Amino acid sequence: MRVRIEGIGECYSGQIEASRLDVQSIDIVDGRIEGFDRVPGDSYDARIDAAGGAVLPGLVDGHVHPAFGEWTPTQDAQGWIGNYLHGGTTTMVSAGELHIPGLDYANLSPELVTSIAVVSAATTGRIRWRGVRVHAGTCLLVPGMTEHHFDRLAAAGCRFVKFIFFPLEDRREEAIRMVGWARARGMRVKVHTGGVSRSGASRMCGYSTLDWLQPDVAAHVSGGPIPMPDEDIDALVDHTGFALEVCSSGNDRSTLRLVRRLMEQGQLARLTLGTDTPGGTGVIPRGLFRTLLFLSGVCGMSPGEAIACATGNTARAHGLDVGVIAPGHPADIVIAGRVDGSAGPGFEHALAHGDFPGISSVLVEGIPMVIGRSEQTPPAARPALFSCCNFSWLGNR
Repeated sequence: MRVRIEGIGECYSGQIEASRLDVQSIDIVDGRIEGFDRVPGDSYDARIDAAGGAVLPGLVDGHVHPAFGEWTPTQDAQGWIGNYLHGGTTTMVSAGELHIPGLDYANLSPELVTSIAVVSAATTGRIRWRGVRVHAGTCLLVPGMTEHHFDRLAAAGCRFVKFIFFPLEDRREEAIRMVGWARARGMRVKVHTGGVSRSGASRMCGYSTLDWLQPDVAAHVSGGPIPMPDEDIDALVDHTGFALEVCSSGNDRSTLRLVRRLMEQGQLARLTLGTDTPGGTGVIPRGLFRTLLFLSGVCGMSPGEAIACATGNTARAHGLDVGVIAPGHPADIVIAGRVDGSAGPGFEHALAHGDFPGISSVLVEGIPMVIGRSEQTPPAARPALFSCCNFSWLGNR
């Protein structure tokens, strides 16, 4: 399948360094970006005129809590994943399938948590949901797990493990062994930080724990919903090197403190984003974009840097090849523009002011999944225009 996006006014790379690209057109072949500003050919399955709008990578939500499929028992809601697609999210990473009805947080066994992760990977993680890839099957680690359990996880294709119910300070050596077992099998390690979770079963986790645990990603360091102390946030920036995640479920004041310190030290490449939903915060299709706007409109990042945090930074921290606009990478792309009434004359000005853009098209591996306008945003002042020469792709939507 060949797709061409042309008429691009602004192009964002998804990378902190060189966050803007001087690109007017993108050619896509078989789901991956082939190149920029090429002489147009005669045969395309679809052509999209961005109408002077902005092109950016599909957003990567590094912290979701799916159960099975598109149902979230927390709110008894259906179809939430497809709604997040209309908010610009094309990739999700599970932070643990812990909202399953009847799950007894006080009596989680190694066999139970391993089995939940294996089943989640084989169901929710097996297919795309209305175009969104959900990396499900994140195992919530508990005491007593052995290498056998990690072998089961690896064989099932599980890519992530997480500490949340684990008594880290009481069982340091065991936790460190588990980090080693996970990494030996190519898995990334995430840890719940701050105060207790919605379940009430987790423990306080701040700098003193993270300093010896050394995870790959420290989840919602500015609160999920309760943040660690201010001095712990400062110490994480000053004395560690792993990825630091902020979520839309957190404390905005703590997020501002974290971001300013990262900016002062030139460490924005460490910042990743998630929503920590569905959960007590609810179902928020625009949640990831809202955090991105907080970074650009309040924290002082450039729009390109904020977009990179929600795309390339988050993908890289989780070992994924999405989240960037570059040849050879998956063509997960959002086309958006300023909304009538927004500040400034263009997309960049609107984002810098913190105004939500209008999403007019979302492509997943080069296949247009949202055409004309998003169901979750106001319409762009100048929506992208779509023309199709070959309708065979419709069967893949």
